[in-house]
Amino acid sequence: MNGQTNGTSTPIPLWIGGKETTTDTTFPITSPSSGKTLWSSSSISPSLATEAVSAAQEAFKSWRKTKPATIRSILLKAADVFERRSDEIAGYMMQETGALEAFTKFNVVGTAEFFRDVAGRAAGVEGVVPRVQGEGQGAFVFKEPYGVVFGIAPWNAPLILGTRAFLYAIATGNTVVLKGSELCPRTFWALGSVMKEAGLPDGVLSVIYHRTEDAAAVTERIIEHPAVRKVNFTGSTVTGSIIAAKAGKELKPVLMELGGKASAIVCEDANIEHAAMQVALGSFLHAGQICMATERVLVHRSILDQFANALSNAAEKVYASSGEAPLLIASSGVEKNRKLLKDAEAKGARVLHGDIDVSEESAHRIRPVVISDVKKEMDIFYTESFGPSVSLIAVGSDEEAVEVANDTEYGLSGAVFTENLGRGLRIAREVESGAVHINSMTVHDEATLPHGGVKKSGWGRFNAQWGMEEFLKLKTVTYME
Repeated sequence: MNGQTNGTSTPIPLWIGGKETTTDTTFPITSPSSGKTLWSSSSISPSLATEAVSAAQEAFKSWRKTKPATIRSILLKAADVFERRSDEIAGYMMQETGALEAFTKFNVVGTAEFFRDVAGRAAGVEGVVPRVQGEGQGAFVFKEPYGVVFGIAPWNAPLILGTRAFLYAIATGNTVVLKGSELCPRTFWALGSVMKEAGLPDGVLSVIYHRTEDAAAVTERIIEHPAVRKVNFTGSTVTGSIIAAKAGKELKPVLMELGGKASAIVCEDANIEHAAMQVALGSFLHAGQICMATERVLVHRSILDQFANALSNAAEKVYASSGEAPLLIASSGVEKNRKLLKDAEAKGARVLHGDIDVSEESAHRIRPVVISDVKKEMDIFYTESFGPSVSLIAVGSDEEAVEVANDTEYGLSGAVFTENLGRGLRIAREVESGAVHINSMTVHDEATLPHGGVKKSGWGRFNAQWGMEEFLKLKTVTYME
């Protein structure tokens, strides 16, 4: 297949209606670790995007009637194909996004699990036969697919997030046009290739990408298309707001998982060493480029100094094996983190670990930084850093910790560290977040648990039966005997 050709001579193709499609318009893909061009990619145009939607619309006519056993077989085969090709696909992700092997493996293992979990749920879609008031009357409530779904997935965890952008939709009888990030098109191409090899009928899934300058035109064209009935998006809150506004104008429902500013609350009875390692992992895994990453740590004053030392040691251990500073896919991310940190330092924050001024050989690298004495007037208090920067904030009680944790426009994930489960549950119930993890890091996503946020972190849920329900609409049918 063209998508497996190495080098830059043959551009990565799109998947349109089950066929690989190359275009005259292309764009280069640059390695964030080396700065060298890896290959070029085909770029979809608004008119070709319309063809992808039309193919999905045509495929929906038959796919919506597909038996659950057939869907299950395709998804189980997709899991097998994905695992067989895991080294190849993991290589694409590491080259294009700069992800380390451990985080890439997490993506690979998780993606295979998602395929198998959803395969087992395909037969579980059930309607209702409710009682009605009229004598001799009856009713059915059917659950039906929407039609064509437009999924948009980001670069930071492209395998898991790309898969879930289409998986629940096709498992419930919808067809999908998936728009992958322009930063890692070969990784998204691989997902389309896996589904093709697994026997997914042509048109059920198209996978597209485009030049950055074409983003608005392509996205708007697809959302405006009459056949598109629902949109799901994972990415930044700023972009999500734009997409939600466009979908709202077209009166189309959306499922959104957006940014975060996760807080970890460390109570005075916490296991300090364990909490420190979990916070370090939650803050610095994938260089903090995860929407669930720990950004603020609310530590009881009585253990602040002890925890700060433990966190510094844990931060060193997280990246000790690589010897290099964490890699951010965009140099602008490094600049953003340094700007936030310098602003905080200028306004009274103390650097407990790391060095804001250290310049790495690569403009894409910045070492983990831990700061304390963070106050509301500092930009970093409210702004998502999306990088390896974490703030320590001293609190005097559980109530104050909850108040600070909720003082944000985001609400995606959180954590609580305590040896008292009842205390942890009480705090978790008070934190305004889509998920709270007791005695583990804020970064947590698995196939059997609902995933999504509140406030400006989005709405709706991916995963498990909740993810299935997102792509089903209700139809009431009554009858008289």
